[in-house]
Amino acid sequence: MSKTGRTIISLARQHGVNYTPTATDAWAQDVTRLADDDVVLDDIELLLIALQRTGHLSRPEALRLQVDYLREARL
Repeated sequence: MSKTGRTIISLARQHGVNYTPTATDAWAQDVTRLADDDVVLDDIELLLIALQRTGHLSRPEALRLQVDYLREARL
């Protein structure tokens, strides 16, 4: 696992955060699927969403971590 992935998991554990899908998440998934633009987020990216929703990360912080995570995943 990448360094950023471990950081995200650690933040989620520290704050007792888990990802729980919402009705809006299901709707967004259906819309992207119907548009043939299926987006699949892994468990780490879903934790980023949960951390942002619960106020433990700002949107810019979550985006920076996601970019770092995805860059490390490509290496």
